[in-house]
Amino acid sequence: MRERAVIVGSSVGGIRTAQELRRLGFEDDIVVLGAEDELPYDKPPLSKQLLLGTQTEDQISLLGAGGWDGLQLDGRPGTPATAVDIDERTVTAGGEEIEYDYLIIATGVRPRTLGGLATNESVVSVRELRDARALRQRLAGGGPMLVVGGGFIGAEVASSARALGADVTIIEALEAPFARAVGAEVGGHLASLHRDNGVKLLTGVGVDAVKQTSDGVVVRLSDGTTHEAGTVVVGIGTMPNTEWLDGSRIPVDNGVLTDASCAVQAAEGVYAIGDVARSIDKGATVYRRVEHWTNAVEQAHIVAKQIIDPTSPVPDARAPYFWSDQFGTKIQMVGRPAESDSVELRRFLTPAGEKTVAIYGLRGAFAACVAIGWPRSIATCRSAWERGASIDHVVAELETLSSGASVGLT
Repeated sequence: MRERAVIVGSSVGGIRTAQELRRLGFEDDIVVLGAEDELPYDKPPLSKQLLLGTQTEDQISLLGAGGWDGLQLDGRPGTPATAVDIDERTVTAGGEEIEYDYLIIATGVRPRTLGGLATNESVVSVRELRDARALRQRLAGGGPMLVVGGGFIGAEVASSARALGADVTIIEALEAPFARAVGAEVGGHLASLHRDNGVKLLTGVGVDAVKQTSDGVVVRLSDGTTHEAGTVVVGIGTMPNTEWLDGSRIPVDNGVLTDASCAVQAAEGVYAIGDVARSIDKGATVYRRVEHWTNAVEQAHIVAKQIIDPTSPVPDARAPYFWSDQFGTKIQMVGRPAESDSVELRRFLTPAGEKTVAIYGLRGAFAACVAIGWPRSIATCRSAWERGASIDHVVAELETLSSGASVGLT
């Protein structure tokens, strides 16, 4: 008897799950429901390469040349799921009830809006392909840009906009951009990268009002100042797309709650992955919702393996990893800086020049690192995190790496 896996969400988590299922030998039916009227595409390039024009839409496709047929998928773009019945094991989408043996929830997140202001041609977020298209067109028309929110997506948009010649101002309510993710000290260091490249930073102020004009937008800040712009880019956080699960008995609390195998314990055969999932690591007690591309890819592999072989062991937690490209500098993060209680900015002299790594601790143990413009250091930091190395050991290994010598892994 043929089985059916229904994947709700056609971004990287959903498509990688389908790819992994096929790679591991799943020969039965796979249905992929996508909310957007687009073929699946990779989202990290939206604020970088696609906006700059260094990659095309074809180049960020997740399906490859074979399209849906290449993986023998029943792909349904523009068909969002609207309900699920875990007793009947059906998903409602496009007016149809689709039976499933396995349900993978990969619906991702949506951007928060600015004071309830709906996005339009002048006020945009960059979460979907249509957003990047619209923003690129706005940038081509010239005019100053305001970026509300000093997070990484907003910073990437600011970097791309400056490269295209725009006058850019970032507005951040905290005292430093990136502070929620990496802390004020490291955020201040990254702020210098933006100032050095011509971005104006307004910190410690919020947005009180936004008014549409014939020329664009006027934004009034909490300090009483007003700022005009042709375009406002909003990057003030996200909300998980879980409304369609209301009444389903699938547990939702700032995301779909799952165990370490990404399984929803309250519903047999149901899994959640990626930005929409709030999962618990193996042997841990804390649920976390992780909005990192790498996390979605790793969870897709875990789910596919569990479907193929439910007895397969759940792997130990991998080091959380995130990257961002800004002004030609790669910023990489390993671990959880937001859960640390100390941070030290260390500088290492390498053959390519001085490199900066922020090293975070928690109760004296190594908790995370942020490497600025030194990609070679990341393998060392990931290995150190996964084996529970001490801060002194991490520093010693990075010092060895900076000299060009090999780094021990014991």
